[in-house]
Amino acid sequence: MFEVIKTEGRARRGVFTCAHGTVQTPVFMNVGTQGAIKGAVSAHDLAEIGCQIELSNTYHLHLRPGDEVVRDLGGLHRFMDWKGPILTDSGGFQVFSLSGLRKITEEGVTFASHIDGRRIFMGPEESMRIQSHLGSDVAMAFDECVANPATYEYVKPSCERTYRWLVRCKEEHERLNAQPGAVNPHQMLFGINQGGTYPDLRVWHMDEIAKLDCDGYAIGGLAVGEETQVMYDIIDAVEPHMPADKPRYLMGVGTPSNIIEGVARGVDFFDCVMPARNARHAKLFTWEGAMNIKNEKYKLDERPIDPNCGCPACRSFSRAYLRHLFVAGEMLAMRLAVLHNLWFYNELTARIRQALDQGCFQAFRHMYSQKLDGRI
Repeated sequence: MFEVIKTEGRARRGVFTCAHGTVQTPVFMNVGTQGAIKGAVSAHDLAEIGCQIELSNTYHLHLRPGDEVVRDLGGLHRFMDWKGPILTDSGGFQVFSLSGLRKITEEGVTFASHIDGRRIFMGPEESMRIQSHLGSDVAMAFDECVANPATYEYVKPSCERTYRWLVRCKEEHERLNAQPGAVNPHQMLFGINQGGTYPDLRVWHMDEIAKLDCDGYAIGGLAVGEETQVMYDIIDAVEPHMPADKPRYLMGVGTPSNIIEGVARGVDFFDCVMPARNARHAKLFTWEGAMNIKNEKYKLDERPIDPNCGCPACRSFSRAYLRHLFVAGEMLAMRLAVLHNLWFYNELTARIRQALDQGCFQAFRHMYSQKLDGRI
C-alpha cells in the first residue's frame, strides 16, 4: 500500500498504491471540489498536466448532485471520467467554514446549507456513507477543524471528540466496505490529527489515533490563521509520532515554499485550492517567482508565461495574449491560467521527487524554497 523507498533527512520518497493506481510521492493533489477543477478544467485535462491524484469534496457533492446520485451513476470515477486515484475530504473543513451556521455535539454537526439554508446533519457515520457512495480511493475521517487561535480549554475537548469520532469512522468504514455492492470495497481511511497550535495536544492526539492503525494520517487544522512558522513548529512536533510506514498528508497547504518545507519535515501528500484560485485572479507561478499577468508591462510581451514550462498555455500562447484575455474578461483566460498553475505544482513535486532520487533535495530546497514565494 505505501513504501518509503528513499529518505534524505526527514524528507521521504515513496510509492502509494490504491485501487485506481500508483502514486509517486511526495505528491500534490489537484483539487476538483465538485468533480471539476474551477476554471473549466476537466478530468481529461488533469491527465495531460501531470495530475496523479484528484481531490473532491464530500460536503459539496452531498449537496449537489447528491452522493446517492453519484453512487447510482457508478461512483465519482465514472461520473467525472477520471481513471486515477481520488481522495475525498470528510466535510469537516466546510463545517469549520460555516462556523456561524452550525451546532456541534457528540453525535456530529448540524449546520445550514450554504446553497438554500436547509438544515443538514453530518456525523462520522454520515461522512463515511457519503464517501462510500462516492467510491473514492481514500476517505478522510470526520473531524472538527478548529480556527487558530483558539483557547486550550476549547481545543482539548475538541480533539478528544475528534478521536472518538475517528473510532466511529473506522467502525462504519469497515462495515461499509464489507457491504455487497460497495462502489469501492477497497476504499482506504486516513485519520486526521488535530490539536490547534498546542504541541502537547497535537502529540497526545497523534499517539492515540496512531493506535487505531488507519491506512494513513493527515495533519489538519493548520494554515487557518496561524503564522507560517507556527505551522512548521507543529509539523516538527507531530511528525516523530506519525507511523513511519504510513503516508502523511498535510491538509490544505499551501504555497510552493510550504510544500518544499513540508517535504523537508517528512510530509508525503499535499493539497490546496491556492494554485487554481490564484490563477483565476491572474496570479501565476513560475520558476522565478509569482507574477500578475494583468500588469501593463506584459502588454507587448511575446514570451510564454514561463520559458521553462511545458503546460498547454506556455506551449502555445504569449504573456501578451493571456493578459489580453484577462483584461477582456474572456473565460479562456482562467482556463489557461489554471492549467499553467496546476502544471507548475505537479512539476514542482516531480522535481522534488527527482531531487530525492538523486540525493540532492537539500540543495533544491536551498535554491527554491524562498525564491518561489517571491514575486517577479
